[in-house]
Amino acid sequence: MYSAVEETVQARLILSPHRSVRLRTVLSYLPEDPFAIRMAFPAEFSLDDAADGQGAEDIVWVFARQLLSSGLELAAGAGDVHVRPALGRRTMVELRAPEGTALLQFDSTDLRRFLWRSRLLVPEGEEHLHLDADRALAQLLG
Repeated sequence: MYSAVEETVQARLILSPHRSVRLRTVLSYLPEDPFAIRMAFPAEFSLDDAADGQGAEDIVWVFARQLLSSGLELAAGAGDVHVRPALGRRTMVELRAPEGTALLQFDSTDLRRFLWRSRLLVPEGEEHLHLDADRALAQLLG
């Protein structure tokens, strides 16, 4: 049995209606954090000045696994992350931050495969069985 799911997929960062750039995206799921997924992008795509230096860390967004799942079928999201189906077998993910908004296009098949693998570890509806309340409280309180 796997202890985590990690999958590298290609996305397109939409720069304008006629320009986009490919970027490597790492999707990850940890049973210890059963409601969340992580989406990591290379540091060179950051708007943060600190990312210009050598050895900068990837940009990581954390959001609900259910949001990604719902967004494959219908527009979903509120706040910083929105997910919606697009023409063909594509899914759009919009990430909003004070520095700006990033619009990414993924192959829906890649996202569905990642979600399927995460559900092998923790089926939907069983997330609460994997929560460690003591550890979560300790992290919250520092």
